[in-house]
Amino acid sequence: MRLFRRGEAASTLDLLIAGLGNPGQRHARDRHNVGWMVVDELARRGEVTFKSKFNGRLGETRVGDAKLALLEPETYMNESGRSIAAAARYFKVAPEDVLVVHDDVDLELGRLQARPGGGLAGHNGLRSIAQSLGTPDFLRLRIGVGRPGRGDPRDVADYVLAPFEPHDDHAAIVVHAADAVEVLATAGIEEAQRRFN
Repeated sequence: MRLFRRGEAASTLDLLIAGLGNPGQRHARDRHNVGWMVVDELARRGEVTFKSKFNGRLGETRVGDAKLALLEPETYMNESGRSIAAAARYFKVAPEDVLVVHDDVDLELGRLQARPGGGLAGHNGLRSIAQSLGTPDFLRLRIGVGRPGRGDPRDVADYVLAPFEPHDDHAAIVVHAADAVEVLATAGIEEAQRRFN
């Protein structure tokens, strides 16, 4: 899994990690932005400085021997694929070496599921990425945000576009998910599934 970057034959990239979210301060703590939160945590661990590129924020880091690119598309969720496909082309990364970190309302709060490919489950970000990459066969780390509880009048869209509640302990969820990304990057999808699914 050694992929060469255009113009830098000696430089390799093992995994492109894209966290999904919506830009702007008003969305920063939304459940829908948990993918960005995980990429921010990975960047904090690696002391990464982001730069503007591919209609998003891009940084590079290492975990063990794995060289990683971290991407936060700033295109809004439903056009995430434009940013991710541009980065994948630049790094010459195959879809199976793209990891998309995203929220999932069909998983209970805090539950993780790493998987290679799969359905789109009505997630507009995933649909955009599959269209832009030409395949749904990219890696995913699904992070459970749950659904509105009994008596909560909000529909699912309003629920995911609202901040985590204090009792959700979203900081612990983000740290756990970042741990899963690091294991996936260094030990592979099967080991990440064994330890975190």
